[in-house]
Amino acid sequence: MGLQETDVEKDEMSKAMKARRSLFGFLPIIALVLGYQEVFMSQAKADGGIRNVVLVYGGFVDGSGWQGVYDLLKKDGYNVAIVQNPTTSLADDVAVTKRTLAALDGPAILVGHSYGGVVITEAGNDPKVAGLVYIAAFAPDKGESVSALIKNPPPGAPVPPILPPQDGYLYLDRTQFRASFAADVSADAAAFMADSQVPWGLEALNGAVSEPAWKSKPSWYLVSTEDRMIPPDAQRAMSKRAGSTVAEVKGSHAVYVSQPQAVASIVTKAAHGVAFATR
Repeated sequence: MGLQETDVEKDEMSKAMKARRSLFGFLPIIALVLGYQEVFMSQAKADGGIRNVVLVYGGFVDGSGWQGVYDLLKKDGYNVAIVQNPTTSLADDVAVTKRTLAALDGPAILVGHSYGGVVITEAGNDPKVAGLVYIAAFAPDKGESVSALIKNPPPGAPVPPILPPQDGYLYLDRTQFRASFAADVSADAAAFMADSQVPWGLEALNGAVSEPAWKSKPSWYLVSTEDRMIPPDAQRAMSKRAGSTVAEVKGSHAVYVSQPQAVASIVTKAAHGVAFATR
């Protein structure tokens, strides 16, 4: 009788082990079902916050303007990537941004300045994007483009000194560049920016957003109160519509160049805010 009971116990133990193996075998599948983004969020929580930041510039400039922000974020331990988008078309710029995101090892805060805000609004739907940060940027809704957003400026609003298109590309009048774009940047630095302008494609200007990421991702917005390219009130209206966490700073449109500390600060708040919200 004792021998029979031992055999039964062995049989029960065998069944329990099989059940356990079966459960462990399903764990990878469960992880996939729970979603790509949740896995990244777990990594972010383990690390104490989002550690990847991707910076996207706007029209007429290139990635070098982000150096001050880059240096501050790197000093604080962030992994920072700067997208060198061609600003030829929204589709091309989104594709380049997504390639940058694909190379990262975890979730990222996606940051856009000016037209870069349109790029991150579209590219921000990528599952690696945990949050969005707009720096004096356009934050369009579905079907909107830069051209649509600037079509009917309010009375008295400053008009950017955009020259007539050349072969499908736009430039700012170099003689008015500092006053309109970079009033709080040193004269020498502003002159260099004016003389090294990157042509901005009409297809980028007219590129419409298909699905705004701010409808499904948390966002932050830094309003530049002395901006003469995108009126501050327009920035406030877009940030309110997007439900963004807003901060304001006295600065020109080139606030990301002139006040890198303010920009790095809101990016850091976004990184910690996303991580805290997922705990």
